[in-house]
Amino acid sequence: MVAPLDTPAARVPRASALNCPSCGAAITLHAQGWAVSVVCATCGAQLDATDEQLRILRHGEGIDFVPHIPLGTRGTWKGAPWEVIGAQRVTITVDGTDYSWTEYVGFNPYRGFLYLSEYQGHWNVIEKLRRRPEREQGGARPTVELDGTTYRHFQTATATTTAALGEFPWELRVGDHVVTRDFVAPPYVLSAEASGSEITWSLGVYTPHDVIQKAFGLEHSLRPPAGVFANQPNPHAGTPQRIMGRMLIALVALVALLAANIALAGNTTVFERAFRVVRGQDDTAVSVTEPFVLDGRPSNVTLDIDADLDNDWIFLVFSLVNEQTGDTREVTRQISFYRGADSDGQWTEGSRSESVRVASVPAGRYILRVQAEGGEPGRAEARYRVRVRRDAPHYLFYGFAFIALVAPALLALVPGASFESRRWAESDHVPTGSSDDDE
Repeated sequence: MVAPLDTPAARVPRASALNCPSCGAAITLHAQGWAVSVVCATCGAQLDATDEQLRILRHGEGIDFVPHIPLGTRGTWKGAPWEVIGAQRVTITVDGTDYSWTEYVGFNPYRGFLYLSEYQGHWNVIEKLRRRPEREQGGARPTVELDGTTYRHFQTATATTTAALGEFPWELRVGDHVVTRDFVAPPYVLSAEASGSEITWSLGVYTPHDVIQKAFGLEHSLRPPAGVFANQPNPHAGTPQRIMGRMLIALVALVALLAANIALAGNTTVFERAFRVVRGQDDTAVSVTEPFVLDGRPSNVTLDIDADLDNDWIFLVFSLVNEQTGDTREVTRQISFYRGADSDGQWTEGSRSESVRVASVPAGRYILRVQAEGGEPGRAEARYRVRVRRDAPHYLFYGFAFIALVAPALLALVPGASFESRRWAESDHVPTGSSDDDE
């Protein structure tokens, strides 16, 4: 709740020592000729700073307001010296709860006024604008545009001055209120204050509390920020982009490896045969194939099984035996296929085709021993075909690698999204699912 910046070159500032006409306490005006009103720090009387006798605008009711930056504190901001000459407490009421923040007035006789605001450790340095936003768009989620930046509506409320101390370049009275509309594009907040037919726009920039403390040389520590503020920059905003960039590079490398694996894999069919199992003749049915040759470097052997099953199942035990060394590699696979109909329509379960892979098999002359077990009662036989492929490309590793690369990128979105959810939980546009307990 601050007035437009006014810096006429002809105005000559001066400091004057006066007395409060209400309580007699000494008052020093640091911005005489600039200040419009002053609030006595002793009794809280609101005085007319443009009157040489400090005409009383309203008698005070005592002071219960202690700003974090004491009046008279001097500091440096953007290379220029400033002195804090005024502070006011502003309050809004939302759903029956009061929320208050402090606004400060800094003064430089050659630059005019500097405005600061603080809410629960969150600070903004504020510039009063001499122009309106270039474009305003209404609707459920209003936006405004200034200098090419789009600001989203955050909150509309009635703000009331509930306490004040020091000098102000506008006529301040405790109890005065304005309607404020805040639009955010972190780290900026664009605010409109309406009093009657007059609308004043200001632009705030979120500033860390330790920067403010250093700028004004405060011996005491300013309180750290609590919760998430309207225009507070999201500390996680750049993380997903950084991780996504690295993930894309890794994915390109992974795709290149996959392409190389496919291109270099022999994927040669070295043996193929059909099998028929007659049930009831034996508890198990065992078949031994003709010998076949696996050549080249040690690599995988893939067994592709296609079974002619209908509401039936079969369990197969494969033994890959090296004729020269007797080395045996054993793998198993159960195949089942069922179908039917119910109230929901046609359904199927299982598959007639399966594949099983034996890793790193040396070159040599091999036979395949196949043992078949199981099946539904009443099914007299089962037919299946086995194809043996040498050095087939495999994709499971690449699937796991893809998940390992993508998962961190997805998880990196969570902190930023949580931060934004907490931000907008305090706005007029609460996201679905946000809790009223979010700070």
